[in-house]
Amino acid sequence: MLDVIGVRKTFNAGTVNEKAALRGVDLRLDDGDFVTVIGGNGAGKSTLLNAIAGVWPVDEGTISIGGVDVTHLAEHKRAKYIGRVFQDPMMGTAASMQIEENLALAARRGQHRTLKRGITAKERDEYKELLKILDLGLEDRLTTKVGLLSGGQRQALTLLMATLRRPDLLLLDEHTAALDPKTAAKVLEATERVVKKDNLTTLMITHNMRDAIDHGNRLIMMFEGKIVLDISGEDKKHLTVEDLLAKFGQTTGSTEADDKLLLG
Repeated sequence: MLDVIGVRKTFNAGTVNEKAALRGVDLRLDDGDFVTVIGGNGAGKSTLLNAIAGVWPVDEGTISIGGVDVTHLAEHKRAKYIGRVFQDPMMGTAASMQIEENLALAARRGQHRTLKRGITAKERDEYKELLKILDLGLEDRLTTKVGLLSGGQRQALTLLMATLRRPDLLLLDEHTAALDPKTAAKVLEATERVVKKDNLTTLMITHNMRDAIDHGNRLIMMFEGKIVLDISGEDKKHLTVEDLLAKFGQTTGSTEADDKLLLG
């Protein structure tokens, strides 16, 4: 479902601020893979997601989604293949619109607009059933303005909107980092339910090692623009934070870990 081959990205090339963010990254995700991505500040995690999403062009390499080469496609043209949830809960929804109106916009993304009635009774019933998956009581608040919701509720709604039309690839860019621990846990639980419901191929960045271990079927760790660990199957099921730190040290030869990574 995702093929990243030999991708390189350098910022400010040829200047004193030159930064090699991605150094020949190879990554393949099969249909239904739920991969967590972890690494310290500057490891290349967000750069990788932004490269896949088309936020900026890569210097070398190719990126394919669902067998389609999107390497040279603009960001807005890749949108039909990708669902994305950002770190900021305010980014994925329209605050002045109702919950059902936000869902209707997501459901009709890419379709031709008509003069038909805005939201039908059938659609409203469908939205209620979908919202039940989140287990946040939003199914009883369809006409509530999204701006009145908490950050966690908005982020969960954004997740639902991003997956309403079943994207080929779901990108989660530290989507719980701005939430308190209790709310973050609820959003992660909702994430698991949404991903499993449609068997979505998912790439989730996190700074929290425990979350990276507990969620998904595969874990990759990045360091200095490269993937240095790729753990799946039984190895991941029995992985501990201590194991992960030890493997990181053995692979990179570094005993230093980013504060945010450790404290996460």
